[in-house]
Amino acid sequence: MTDNVAREGAADDHALAAELAGAAGRLLLGVRDELGFADGRALKDTGDLRAHEYLMAALAERCPGDAVLSEEGRSSAAGKRSRGDGRAPTRNTADAERRTADRVWIIDPLDGTREFSEEGRRDWAVHVALWRRDPSGGGRLAAGAVALPAQGLTLRTDATGGASLVRTDPGEPDPVTAGSGTARRTLPREVPLHAPAPDTGKLRIAVSRTRPPEFVRRLAAELELDVELVPIGSAGAKISAVLLGEVDAYVHAGGQYEWDSAAPAAVALAAGAHASRVDGAALEYNREDPRLPDILVCHPVSASTLLTGIREVSGALP
Repeated sequence: MTDNVAREGAADDHALAAELAGAAGRLLLGVRDELGFADGRALKDTGDLRAHEYLMAALAERCPGDAVLSEEGRSSAAGKRSRGDGRAPTRNTADAERRTADRVWIIDPLDGTREFSEEGRRDWAVHVALWRRDPSGGGRLAAGAVALPAQGLTLRTDATGGASLVRTDPGEPDPVTAGSGTARRTLPREVPLHAPAPDTGKLRIAVSRTRPPEFVRRLAAELELDVELVPIGSAGAKISAVLLGEVDAYVHAGGQYEWDSAAPAAVALAAGAHASRVDGAALEYNREDPRLPDILVCHPVSASTLLTGIREVSGALP
């Protein structure tokens, strides 16, 4: 393979991740419009499975030799059904095949089903990430995109090694800099995305809306900073909020899987953020066991302070 062909293939991976995440997001907005919010369980399951089937079919067509790991392709999801469709969900690539594959797409078709099923909530996401094997035999996240469909935004990696923020509607006010009274104006459709540094002496930490972990409360008390805990829905929405400057950090240790963080972590790292396990170890993907129970995402200037604080309260970790 020539260098030019390799570069073009990499660029296609970044573009494809963003394209598929955005398209699945538009599909999910349509499911909300179609079903409404009266039956939350039907809305959750239909959204999960329609987005899953769309992504599985698209990847099978566009990348037929690649493996796929999806939240909804697990054996434990086999009993779920979409409204008006009695078929079982398409299964993931078999674990043995996935573990030896050179390219694995790690997807969460609907991150934040609770928020998706609640009228007016915008903190849910679609995750599409690509893990690629290195010549050494290891692997890394090679591309990723997080669509925030209800916010009209997609955060994506670029072939340049950086990240971008893409607005679905470039006429909408900027969600970061525009106040509630800002007049509508035309904004660039795509802009570079860089993790912003926190204000001196302050730290806003994203936490679960429904079950903020006790160890994060203890961490906030341990830090010699003015700490605010900010409830946000899905993991993708929380990490996106770090990259958009709406919060300064996301600390989680309550249990997750690879699909919960792969795409957001890919974008965060490309945007210059720190992303690791809560003990500072590197995030690893395409493992035999897809459980990845904890994560820290923040600006690099905050990483040492947070990792030190987490060590101090490690006895409170779940």
